[in-house]
Amino acid sequence: MLTLGMVAVEASGDLLAASVLDGIRARRELDARGIGGPRMAQRQFTNWWTIDALSVRGYVEVLREYPRLRRMRNDLRSRMIAWRPSLFVGVDGPDFNLDLEIALRASGLKVAHFISPSIWAWRRERITKIRQAVDHMLLVFPFEQAIYDAEKVPATYVGHPLADLIPLQPDVAAARADLG
Repeated sequence: MLTLGMVAVEASGDLLAASVLDGIRARRELDARGIGGPRMAQRQFTNWWTIDALSVRGYVEVLREYPRLRRMRNDLRSRMIAWRPSLFVGVDGPDFNLDLEIALRASGLKVAHFISPSIWAWRRERITKIRQAVDHMLLVFPFEQAIYDAEKVPATYVGHPLADLIPLQPDVAAARADLG
């Protein structure tokens, strides 16, 4: 059985992580735990906390909630280290996940991150932190591979899991009808 720690920080991460859980479950037995949303829970993911616990908006709310969020991340780190999953996967949410991943990796856990931060668009210096945080980066855009290769950070282009939901040839008549 594969044991998998995961953290999805927001609804989009819940959707993406659910597709990852589906893919793994199709191949092997899985025990997955951490922070997720309703789609992950529908896939037998054990939520220690839900993504709602991470939902904060704006600087004032973040500052007000920071002590609680820090305690939650510290507790999550301790639980993951005690549980020792086969792999930890942070899904997007680099502001929450990268520091957690650094600590988990330092404890000897294998760490992957799914959905690279947009270092190609801004905050390129994050690559240093990413190098510390992950054993492997899972990429959704093919052009990101060259960036990670140049920086000697192990990475694999896996594609975007939602791409299969978008038809290559859209139904124009149906779209017009839907949109009026």
